[in-house]
Amino acid sequence: MFQAELKQPVSRLQGIGPKTTSVLSSAGIITIDDILKHYPRTYEDRSRITGFAPALKTNEAVLINTPALITGQEFFGRPPKQTLKVMLEDASGIPASLVCFGRNFLADKLIPGRIIILYGSFQNRFNELQSSAFEFELLPPETTFDEAPEAASALPDFGRILPVYPLTAGLSQKMMRKAIAHALDEWAVNIETELPESIRRRYGLMTKPVALRQIHFPDNETDRETAEKTLKFEELFHFQLAAARRSYKRKSARKPGATAAGFSTGNGRLEAELLGKLGFKLTAAQMRVLEEIKADISSESPMSRMLQGDVGSGKTLVAFIAALQTVERGGQTAFMAPTELLARQHADNASKLLTPLGLRIALLTGGVKAEQRRHLLEALSAGEIDLVIGTHALFGENVAFKQLSLIIIDEQHRFGVMQRLALSGKNSTADLLLMTATPIPRTLAMTVFGDLDVSTIDELPPGRTPVETHLAAIGNERKVYDFVRRELSAGRQAYFVYPLISRSDKSSLKDAESMFEALRTRHFSGFTVGLIHSRLDEKTKKDIMDRFRAGDIQIIAATSVVEVGVDVPNATCMIIEHAERFGLSALHQLRGRVGRGEHQSYAFLVYSEDLTETGTARLKIMKQSTDGFYIAEEDLKIRGPGDLSGAAQSGFLPFNIANLNTDFELLKTARTAASDLVKTDAGLLQPENSAMRRLLEICPPFSDDLIGG
Repeated sequence: MFQAELKQPVSRLQGIGPKTTSVLSSAGIITIDDILKHYPRTYEDRSRITGFAPALKTNEAVLINTPALITGQEFFGRPPKQTLKVMLEDASGIPASLVCFGRNFLADKLIPGRIIILYGSFQNRFNELQSSAFEFELLPPETTFDEAPEAASALPDFGRILPVYPLTAGLSQKMMRKAIAHALDEWAVNIETELPESIRRRYGLMTKPVALRQIHFPDNETDRETAEKTLKFEELFHFQLAAARRSYKRKSARKPGATAAGFSTGNGRLEAELLGKLGFKLTAAQMRVLEEIKADISSESPMSRMLQGDVGSGKTLVAFIAALQTVERGGQTAFMAPTELLARQHADNASKLLTPLGLRIALLTGGVKAEQRRHLLEALSAGEIDLVIGTHALFGENVAFKQLSLIIIDEQHRFGVMQRLALSGKNSTADLLLMTATPIPRTLAMTVFGDLDVSTIDELPPGRTPVETHLAAIGNERKVYDFVRRELSAGRQAYFVYPLISRSDKSSLKDAESMFEALRTRHFSGFTVGLIHSRLDEKTKKDIMDRFRAGDIQIIAATSVVEVGVDVPNATCMIIEHAERFGLSALHQLRGRVGRGEHQSYAFLVYSEDLTETGTARLKIMKQSTDGFYIAEEDLKIRGPGDLSGAAQSGFLPFNIANLNTDFELLKTARTAASDLVKTDAGLLQPENSAMRRLLEICPPFSDDLIGG
């Protein structure tokens, strides 16, 4: 049975009527596949007889599973609010009692002299073992203690390990267990095992039907663990197989004119000339990643590389040098940025650094006028532009290149998969360099970006000092403002960042427009204040930022539009109001806007009183560390991989049971298995191969070309 067949509605199950179907739907369970993947959150081990003895050794509550003889009944409390109390003892004679709050009707069932099988939470209270939370079943009359375990095993809720499921209103554990048992009996027995048998045997994994049965209703703890490992491995393997196939396809492609030995990147004259004019030396980390990139560019296969480095580590300069390599061999480079503000800054920097070397540079954004755009596109298609820097406008249908050889995508996590593909589609054999100042946790590097080689700039240029980070509660801003005023008086500059552009009747949060007026007229009346946010037209934003860089504006009131790419070395203060409303990545990026010059810089995270647990965790992490890689790992724990990669909205990480925070070792094993499969049987990669088609039909719906063509 293939995955598609499991998309039948859950109402197809025996005993699932319209009312139950509606309740299941509210829990997100729509199909047979959904209910089979509604995995237990924990288990109750009712297979092991404990007796009452474990509860005697502690004052804490202990789960007890035991046969017990009912020795008596009594009621306590004043009528009519009396409560039934049932006395009993286990096989060794240890006494205990059941306090039946709201269940006096049990007096007719819990009759002295009968033996029951009992599961409940027992605790020492009032000099005896008591339980008010318990389940039981009457065993057949005349059953002895010796016969009780076997008799209990014939009951549906005893003598076994029982699953405990996440529930929603209207659902009970009994309902879920019954529905899932029907799904296993009616559908799971015929499910195809998705993992290749060689891999399953190598890693000691179960078949799919057995794994599903054992994850829901395990025979023992060992089988439960193996089932969990199998299902986690399967999810991770599917993801890694998709990445391995993409990587294989890209690496098996050949650049035009390349030979088995690759080809030269040029004589390096342009790079040497640029480095000679910089006035400083590249860091060892920059030199290392440059060698990795140059080796890729000179190879016969297209480069597919992620360049990650903390804010201010010098990634853009490395990218410009990579563009020089491409120009020297006659190719063109497209450099895509997520915002027009950042694209313009890159274009300005490229113009200063690269135009003197003879490079022909152009800026292409949505704000370029029609006539100017027409001339630019003609020059681009004629090969008269070496480096074009722009926004999403670069992947428009009417944008054509004569010889696009290198694609650079800055802040890649801000682009959707299809946007990256659209630009890669301009030339499927072009070298691809993705850049991010949001370090990628190693788990994401092996999943979302598993088909990419990763280069890391792990050191900052000499002279950079860590930004001091301080926390301040709203209401204590006066101290922050006084500090900022001293910095401004010393000739420095500052950013004030707010979560909203304008005031909202639905929120009490501070906004950039209102605070711009407050900063300008009250708090910092002796200084020049500018306002910048996403609703302003690009020319206005450019003019304000140019004046800020020039020092004509001392304070910028802004939203997170200044999160990436804004480089003003003289700015030493970053004040983020309602900091708890920003994600860790955004906070780290915003803090990275200062500390880019020779002066000590400061970040002030101003928080509200109504801090959530998540908000508190974020602020503590920001206070503790300026290490972007540590922050990224912590962000993964808080937000989850989908949110962190920017892929949650597209269902890109459809893990039902695997957890990237805890299953890293299994992820590495799945990666090895997928890579080995691709290497040992490259024929599986051909679409006409029925075995691969079948495996891909069963796999989650990942595109072959999600990243990088």
